[in-house]
Amino acid sequence: MDPVVSVTKSSGHYDGVRSALRLIEDQIKHDVKGKTRILVKPNFVSTSRQLAATHVDAVKAVLDLLSQYHSGAILIGEGPANASLTSGLKNYNYLALRDEYNVEFLDLNRDEWVEVEGYDAQLRPLTFRLSKSVVESEYRASLAMPKTHDCVITTLSIKNMVVGSLVNREKSKIHQGCKGINLNLATFSRFVMPHLGVIDGFVGMEGRGPVSGDPVELRAAAASRYPISLDAVTSKIMGFDPFEIGYLHHLHEWKRGIIDLDQITIRGTSINDVARQFKPHPLYQEMHDWKV
Repeated sequence: MDPVVSVTKSSGHYDGVRSALRLIEDQIKHDVKGKTRILVKPNFVSTSRQLAATHVDAVKAVLDLLSQYHSGAILIGEGPANASLTSGLKNYNYLALRDEYNVEFLDLNRDEWVEVEGYDAQLRPLTFRLSKSVVESEYRASLAMPKTHDCVITTLSIKNMVVGSLVNREKSKIHQGCKGINLNLATFSRFVMPHLGVIDGFVGMEGRGPVSGDPVELRAAAASRYPISLDAVTSKIMGFDPFEIGYLHHLHEWKRGIIDLDQITIRGTSINDVARQFKPHPLYQEMHDWKV
């Protein structure tokens, strides 16, 4: 069966994500059934610039759906790179979710960890630490926004989950040149691959992403239980060939997922109806040096 990715036009952070999720609700309902450890992972690469972070309304859309089929607590986990989780929760109005939903918050930087083997810049073995709670979660949902990136061209649902799962200073350690970081992202995804990927593209970021770029009024949303295919589709919507993105190419070659758009079923709006060329990061050409 071909992987399914839902794509919709978006009139807002909540409405766009909710519409995308409805198109695959049958699959999500099946996957969530019987799960007790559910983790939702937003992106707080910045805890002060909303443009760089997952909007709380997108999280509400996911929680509204998951709560229909899961009666227990849902963990919202994130580990900001250079700030406390609390600052992000306050600045982006996440703390109010406690009053509306049965959620708990977890700073992944302070979590227990498991050690996994990755690569340094010379592709020699290097040990990294991943959040134990993320690795052991029965169901992981990654909520990202479409952004260009200064190392890997685009950052979407997989990178959000992988890098956020690295505890504390391990986040900066993953940056081992173009070859190393792409191999590390693909390798670590084996342990923390999302079961549900969600892209809130009401507004995206182009240029000097993932923090200092400029806004793009994309007005689109996408979701899938096939995050590799989801990130391939979203990269195409942003104007980039999925096969030029190292970690997606590796995952495709390793047969972990499909990034060939001809083998992906799109539900909802066609890619062409929402596509918009994002301005790449100024280091875009250098990022193609990922082949090993």
